[in-house]
Amino acid sequence: MVPDAGPRDAVACAGLTKEFGYGNTAALVLRGIDLRIPFGKIMMLVGPSGCGKTTLLSVIAGLLGRTSGSLTVLGTDPDTLGPTEHVVFRRRHLGFVFQQYNLLPALTAAENAAVPLLAAGVRRAQAVARAAELLERLGLGDKARQLPSQLSGGQQQRVAIARALIHAPRLVLCDEPTAALDAHSGHAVMDMLARVAVQPDRAVVVVTHDIRVFEFADLIAYMNDGRIERLETPAAAPVPAGAPSHNGRGDGPPRLGRPAPVAS
Repeated sequence: MVPDAGPRDAVACAGLTKEFGYGNTAALVLRGIDLRIPFGKIMMLVGPSGCGKTTLLSVIAGLLGRTSGSLTVLGTDPDTLGPTEHVVFRRRHLGFVFQQYNLLPALTAAENAAVPLLAAGVRRAQAVARAAELLERLGLGDKARQLPSQLSGGQQQRVAIARALIHAPRLVLCDEPTAALDAHSGHAVMDMLARVAVQPDRAVVVVTHDIRVFEFADLIAYMNDGRIERLETPAAAPVPAGAPSHNGRGDGPPRLGRPAPVAS
């Protein structure tokens, strides 16, 4: 059993379960998750498809309710918040990167990235200017005025990442943030996430199958069948035999190279 969240924990859960359906059709997707995610860290959730990674991320985000167990996010039990309080909590403190980019088709890249600031009442010109600056850091400076339909999948993903980071959330939750990106773009994204996570009052959680990015993690949680099987640091994390590499020889993935963390 994991103790109650301490002041150094962004997330703490104990005996966390999530069940879908009822009666004979019920499916238990999370089976007693015990996990603590410290501030100032990047934690990666890895494991086979269907093991519960995205469900766990969604429960932490408050997008799904838990069935049983305890959960504390940034010192708050999400179940104690009313609907309006929950929306405000997520808007102020959480950033999301979804597998589906969820960009608004009628808005430009900069306008999409600026949405959290606009929702918080920031003046449009200021919000869009901040978004354009963030897109520049992600290699999309020349795409700021383009619509999502004019962007590639990888470019749309980077816009979604800018949107998740623009309001300086304390907890950033990412579902496959580098899946549609090449090594260079993936490096830019992970570099930015690392700079967020190094701050003592922030944390980043990444669901990924991309073994190139493991070295950016401070902790790696391996999941299987709705459970966390083990926790490892990147130095101890194995590279699967025959993993695809940039040279095609199956001798391991290209390393993206974790930067020295710098707060921003």
